[in-house]
Amino acid sequence: MRVGILGCGNMGSAMALRLAETGEPAACWDSFYAARQRMADAGMEVPESAAALAEASDVLILSLPHAAAVQTAMAEVAGALKPGAAVLDTSTSEPAVSQVLAARGAEAGWTFLDAPVSGGPAGARGGTMTMLLGGDEATAGRLAPLLDRLAAKRVHVGGPGAGHAAKIANNMLCAANLALVAEALRLGEAAGVPAEKLLEGVNAGSGRSAVSEVNFPRWILSGAYDSGFTMGLMRKDVRLAEALGEASATPLPAFEGVARVWADSAARLPDDADFNEIARPGKGPGGETKP
Repeated sequence: MRVGILGCGNMGSAMALRLAETGEPAACWDSFYAARQRMADAGMEVPESAAALAEASDVLILSLPHAAAVQTAMAEVAGALKPGAAVLDTSTSEPAVSQVLAARGAEAGWTFLDAPVSGGPAGARGGTMTMLLGGDEATAGRLAPLLDRLAAKRVHVGGPGAGHAAKIANNMLCAANLALVAEALRLGEAAGVPAEKLLEGVNAGSGRSAVSEVNFPRWILSGAYDSGFTMGLMRKDVRLAEALGEASATPLPAFEGVARVWADSAARLPDDADFNEIARPGKGPGGETKP
């Protein structure tokens, strides 16, 4: 099975290295020359174009920043995909875009699966990601050996677009938890409980989450802020949740305040800052107030 990865940023390059190390080398292509050169220097095959990558691939993995990039890339490579090929979109895209592309693939003889992932570059590198699959279940089953190399957990949640809807909901919760745990730690410290001790208590109780168990110890309390996922990407995901709510006429009153926190943070945190900086003292919820 020949695998191609379109999009060699933090996630795409980490997946490529993971596959190479587990005996499934992947060719890579990116619109940025520097990314292509970095992959070539790492010993990866780099075709001359995105279309050439697609033409040679039995499975084409997309790792792109947003739905518009997915649409642009697919417009370029769709005609080059061979019958029977599968496209695995690991980007955080939009359900409607995935539905259109799945229908187009069904007409042309290739299969499009939305397969957004959680776990960041470290999870991609270690094969510990979670993958939410939407689309043809039989194709997902056929790709199981490849998917097992990339993700420790995978859940098939429904038809085309379902994977991306589930990922938007997941990131909606992550955005809320980052803001709320930061506020909880400020509240605890104001009452005389050190952040580390309050976090230990929360993680032993019902308020725990992946954010409190992983993000705060690894990237926030440590001061590292180097998860590889940016403020700009999370702000985009927050807007996707709001847009999906509007499109489906689903009120999200509790999320409105969280969305404002992320939107307002743009005055203090640039898009290229690590997304965990929403909880950095003086930068996140509460503005200049030290937590």
